[in-house]
Amino acid sequence: MTSGDGAMSEYSSKSPYLGKMVEKRVITHPDSTKETRHIVFDLGDSGLEYKVGDALGIIPENPEELVSDLLGLLNFTGEEMVETHLGETNIGDALANHYEIHRLCKKFIQGLEMKFSSTSPKISVRLVGRSRASTNGDSNNVEWGWSGEEEDYPEGFAPVGALSDPALMLWESLVNDPDAMEDYLWSRDYIDLLSDMPNLSFTPQEFVSNLDRLKPRLYSIASSLDAHPGQVELTVAIVRYNHHGRDRGGLCTVYMADSAPLNKETIPMFMSPTRSFVLPANGDTDIIMVGPGTGIAPFRAFLEQRKFDGAKGRNWLFFGDRTFTHEYLYGGELDDWLDSGHLTRLDLAWSRMAEIPKTYVQNLMAKNGEEIWSWIDGGAYFYVCGDKNRMAKDVHKTLINICEEHGGMSAEDAKEFVEQRMMKQEKRYLRDVY
Repeated sequence: MTSGDGAMSEYSSKSPYLGKMVEKRVITHPDSTKETRHIVFDLGDSGLEYKVGDALGIIPENPEELVSDLLGLLNFTGEEMVETHLGETNIGDALANHYEIHRLCKKFIQGLEMKFSSTSPKISVRLVGRSRASTNGDSNNVEWGWSGEEEDYPEGFAPVGALSDPALMLWESLVNDPDAMEDYLWSRDYIDLLSDMPNLSFTPQEFVSNLDRLKPRLYSIASSLDAHPGQVELTVAIVRYNHHGRDRGGLCTVYMADSAPLNKETIPMFMSPTRSFVLPANGDTDIIMVGPGTGIAPFRAFLEQRKFDGAKGRNWLFFGDRTFTHEYLYGGELDDWLDSGHLTRLDLAWSRMAEIPKTYVQNLMAKNGEEIWSWIDGGAYFYVCGDKNRMAKDVHKTLINICEEHGGMSAEDAKEFVEQRMMKQEKRYLRDVY
C-alpha cells in the first residue's frame, strides 16, 4: 500500500502545489435536487502521494463578481494597497485570495464599536413649546412652554425616548444577544452588512484588519493512488442556495464546479494525511463501512485499495441518499463489486422514494443488528463517514444498541464496549465526520 509519507512535507497549506483539474463530471441525475460531482486532479510531476483515508486540501478563490460588488460598495478601486498576513498587496487581490468574504465573521461586527462611537451619536429631541389657534377666531387657543422640569409635558403628550441610528440599533442588538448574532451571521456576507449599515465607511486597511483569513477546505479522497497512479479523486456535493434575496453557494464547492479551469495548473492543493482513519494492517480483517451521500468517498477508496492489495477480508457497505434513481453515487461500480464478490454486502437506504417508507442507514443497521454483531465480535473494523450532527450520532447510538441487544450486554456495558474498547483501546471504530 502506498504510504505517501515522503512527499507530503514538500507542499502544505502555506506552500501548496498548483495542480490541474482534469475532470469534474456530475454524478447525480439531472433532475436531482442535489448536485454531486466526481472531480479528478492530475498530480503531474509533484511527487505527491497519499494513502486511502487521507484528505485533499483545496485553497479556493472568492468569486470575481462578489469581489467586484464589494469593492463597489466600499468605493474602492481595488488598487489601494493594504498590509495582509501574507505581506503587502492591493485590496482587490486581498479580497480575492486572502480573506473569507463570502460569510460574515463575528470579529468584524464586534470591531464596529469604534465606528459607531465616532460616527453615530445618539440624538435626543425635546418638546419645549406648543401653540395652537383656531382659524375662525373662536377661543380655541393653546399656548404651552416647557417649565424646565424633566416630567413636564403638554396634555396628551408622552416621551418617546431617544432617536437612534437604525444601524446602531441593529449592531447593539447583535453584540448584546449571542443568538441574534449567530442568526445574523448565518448566510450573510459583507454586502449584506453594508446594505444594512449603509453609512459606515472604511479605509482599505480598516476593512481588511478584522476579516477572517481564507482557509483551505479539506475533502476526503475518493480514490486509491495504486488504482489511479498520478491522480487524486474527490466526491463533492456542490452547495447552492438563495438567501436574503441573493443566490449563494459554498465557497470552495462552487469554485471547483464553476470557476476552477480544466487542464490548467492553477489550483492550489496539498495532502492532509490521516493518522487514524486507516484500513486494518491485516488484509484478512473484515470491515463495515457506513457512508451515506458524499460520505461514500473514502470507502470507494478503501474498496479500490483492498481490491488492489488482494485483501481477503469481507467488505460490507451501508450507503444511502434521497433516491435510487437520482442519487445512487458510483452505483455501477458498487454493483460490479457486489457481483464479483469483492463487496460482500451492500445495504442501501433511500429517504425520498415515493413507494417506500423513509429509510436511513441506521435503520438498516438495526435491521441487520445480529449479523453486524457477529462481524464485530469476530474482530471487524467499523467505519463512519459523513454528517457529524445527525447521521453519525444516530449511527453511534444504533451501534451501542446492537452491542447491547445482540452482545448480551447491559446498556452501560455496551456503551463502554463501543466508546472505550472499540474506539480507544482497539481503535477499530473509526470516524471521519464533519
